[in-house]
Amino acid sequence: MNAANATLSAPQATPEAVEFTEVLEAEDRPWVTVVWDDPVNLMHYVAYIFQKLFGYSKAKATELMLKVHNEGKAVVSSGSRDKMEHDVQRLHAAGLWATMQRDN
Repeated sequence: MNAANATLSAPQATPEAVEFTEVLEAEDRPWVTVVWDDPVNLMHYVAYIFQKLFGYSKAKATELMLKVHNEGKAVVSSGSRDKMEHDVQRLHAAGLWATMQRDN
């Protein structure tokens, strides 16, 4: 066997295989709903909405509200893309600024 044949027989990663792996890894990551701080809504209202929409205890809702207030944002729910789209719509209907993204 000469050197040219040895090069051709070496296993190679195809672009399709690499892209497929990246897609599978992305699909494994859940979606999250992020609520962002805004200058309009009062803190007690934000905590109330978290309790009402997600069923959080007063303590958990207050913790998330403080995270939004102090850090500028907080993840308030996670799951499938469809569920996160629904959560974002409900938060918008309540007057909060929310987005969704893949979990890091």
